[in-house]
Amino acid sequence: MKILIFGLGYVGCTAAACITKQGHHVVGIDVAQDKVDIINAGQSPIEEPGLGDLIKAARDEGLLEARTSIGDALDDADVAIVCVGTPSAADGAHDMRYIISVTNDIARALDDDRAKVLTIAYRSTMRPGTMEDLVGPVIEGALSYSAKSNVELVYNPEFLRESSAIQDYFEPPKIVIGTHDGGPSQNMDALHDGIDAPIFHVKYREAEITKFVDNTWHAVKVGFANEIGRICQKQNIDPRTVHDIFKSDTKLNLSAYYTRPGGPFGGSCLPKDVRALQYMSSDLGANTPMIDMLMRSNDAHKHFQADRVKALLPEGGKILLAGLAFKADTDDLRESPNVDLARKLLEAGYELAIFDPAIAAEKLVGQNLGYAYSNLPSLRQLLISKDDVQNGKFDLVIKANRTFDQLDLADTQVIDLDSMD
Repeated sequence: MKILIFGLGYVGCTAAACITKQGHHVVGIDVAQDKVDIINAGQSPIEEPGLGDLIKAARDEGLLEARTSIGDALDDADVAIVCVGTPSAADGAHDMRYIISVTNDIARALDDDRAKVLTIAYRSTMRPGTMEDLVGPVIEGALSYSAKSNVELVYNPEFLRESSAIQDYFEPPKIVIGTHDGGPSQNMDALHDGIDAPIFHVKYREAEITKFVDNTWHAVKVGFANEIGRICQKQNIDPRTVHDIFKSDTKLNLSAYYTRPGGPFGGSCLPKDVRALQYMSSDLGANTPMIDMLMRSNDAHKHFQADRVKALLPEGGKILLAGLAFKADTDDLRESPNVDLARKLLEAGYELAIFDPAIAAEKLVGQNLGYAYSNLPSLRQLLISKDDVQNGKFDLVIKANRTFDQLDLADTQVIDLDSMD
């Protein structure tokens, strides 16, 4: 295939060299004449292990050329990949001037009489909606009705780390291909042929948000590790040893187990231990703003979940809460988000019933008893049996945990709090 790459920085240069290694012909386009001259001389304009050798080999084989303008290069191209920068603007948003500029350049260079499909793939990090609200209108506005079927827009984020970019290109953690309908792209599938990685065919917005999620998660990990490190050093604890213990747990600590969007955290462990760590940090003067915000973030999610329920039903509606305990098949109500939700719904004027067969109000003891009745003094009256549920009529059922699975509630509106779908 013939591939055009717009922007010859770290992402664009790496993509250009790696794609030529796959046997494709690449034309790199950049406004900087010095970058173009360096590449055409068979050298790399950036420092990245192994990149210079790939560029030299590609030039020797006639598979790579660089230029400062498009000219007629789009006419017989199969794929155009946009890799221009989206740096921070003064207000913190992405500066989109380079995206706008290159999109306009591409639109002006498009030929209405194309003989084959051109896939225009964006790899620059852009906020969700950019493909639909900015890129799409510009490109489509440049084409006649009949020519639109020959141009395909794709969002295809990259996952390259500097100093290991070439290895990351050929061994990525995933391949994400965003199209207008979430369907596959023949040209993009061909471009990634031979690369072994999970492939996600999704719509534009799911693809666009991917880099934000990934990079913010990486930032969270770094910030969290450094805050824990500060707490450790304040107490003469070896942070590396603590980290070795932490990362050894790939069942819970380093896994997808707690990263699925759903319900708030709660129970007898997480809230109290987070608060205790916050106090410890404050007492030591370790200054850990990320850890200090955890409880506020969790409270915000509790409010969010309550608002989700309220949006589905007017005040005064009849609600069944399926699951009150922190986890199904237990009677542990301590700091259960479901208790907090029940209280909020009662305060908002809803008629509430609760089904949780593991809970017997008269058997609650100790902290469990105190937490339950300080938040839900009418708990004994709120709890109903399975027979009462099956014979009752509810406007809305809340699936708070697996307790819901014991019920048969056909034709009843259900909201699953453990899912953000």
